[in-house]
Amino acid sequence: MFNRILHLMARFLPGSTSLRPFLHRMRGVKIHGKIFIGDDVYLENEYPECVEIHDGAVIALRSTIIAHTRGQGKINIEKNALISAGCTIVCSSGQSLTIGEGSVISAGSVVANDIPSYTLCAGPRIKAMAKITVPFTLHTSHQDFIQGLRPLRPQGKKPE
Repeated sequence: MFNRILHLMARFLPGSTSLRPFLHRMRGVKIHGKIFIGDDVYLENEYPECVEIHDGAVIALRSTIIAHTRGQGKINIEKNALISAGCTIVCSSGQSLTIGEGSVISAGSVVANDIPSYTLCAGPRIKAMAKITVPFTLHTSHQDFIQGLRPLRPQGKKPE
């Protein structure tokens, strides 16, 4: 019951870099360093200890992170990863899902598999779009992030 009250408070109270991470830590979410948690983020209610979030990670508003489907799994959001608005991240029972360091998940994406480090992923059915050379952190400008993207070449195609 206490966990659910803390979860509700963390979803709706202010304090994206202070109060919300503090409340989730109290619930059992493993948070390392300073992170950002947007409004109405649903962070694993049943097994909060199965979610680990590292320094510089950003979870934008109305994202959902679920570390269980008929049993607990483990979700690891690495350093400087960005989960954009309205994303859903789901891990299967007994599995581990990692969002790699510096990776960016575009808005509205559904993730059920590992995301490699420094990779931009997009689409309702997520796929890698570009390699990231400048992580999109709270202190990175949009311009610097965009300039740091390197498109992924389809396999078998040679550069022109």
